[in-house]
Amino acid sequence: MPDLTTTYHHGPFGRLRCRSIGTARPGVAQVVVVPGLSVADYLLTGLAGFAGWTRAHLLELPRSGGVDVTRFADAVAGWLDTNDLGPVVLGGHSSGTQVAAAAAVGRRDVVAVLLAGPIVDPARRGALRLGRSWLRDGRQERGGLIRSQGPEWARSGPLRLARLIRSHLAYRIEEPVGALRVPALVLRGSEDRLSRPGWCRRLAALSPGGRYVELPGAHSFFWDDPETWAEVVRDACSSESSRPAGG
Repeated sequence: MPDLTTTYHHGPFGRLRCRSIGTARPGVAQVVVVPGLSVADYLLTGLAGFAGWTRAHLLELPRSGGVDVTRFADAVAGWLDTNDLGPVVLGGHSSGTQVAAAAAVGRRDVVAVLLAGPIVDPARRGALRLGRSWLRDGRQERGGLIRSQGPEWARSGPLRLARLIRSHLAYRIEEPVGALRVPALVLRGSEDRLSRPGWCRRLAALSPGGRYVELPGAHSFFWDDPETWAEVVRDACSSESSRPAGG
């Protein structure tokens, strides 16, 4: 990725790393994505899918400071305030969907919220149930995805990962999604074992004009085909970027 740029934002909750690709275009919302549980590199390929039509940013959450969805959301909001990108689609994958939804509430620059593989489905709530679902999903993932995430999990360490899991299990994503004044675009892989299609549809319906789209693949469905989800988001941008954002 020759045009990938890396910047850092130092906020009250630690250092946030941002990797960006693509070109900002007048009248086109930029895409900002928050990755899943203490990993980020796996999303670089998916991020590149957006580069054909906008500028996209991958925000790697601070590894220092407290472990809390609300604090992470504040860190993302601080980055948005500092960078002033204009209209954005603010999104997340997996546990990053909780952070993105929380950060989006009340923001006038957010024109849509992307929730890719959202968690936690009430039927999967609880460490054992979620863990079993994650293991089943891992057998569906393609191209060595889980192996690629191992080094980042090792850097975080088991104690931090355990705290993160507890925080995300306790968080109810339905609350911030229900408070949105812009549409939530909920994407789910057809083979995803961490969430049910019915719950994802209901989650999308909590927001005004929310949409549910199912794509081929498991929980990280964009891993093999980054263009597919980028096109779905582009369609959402075409219909939403011209509307005033919610306040």
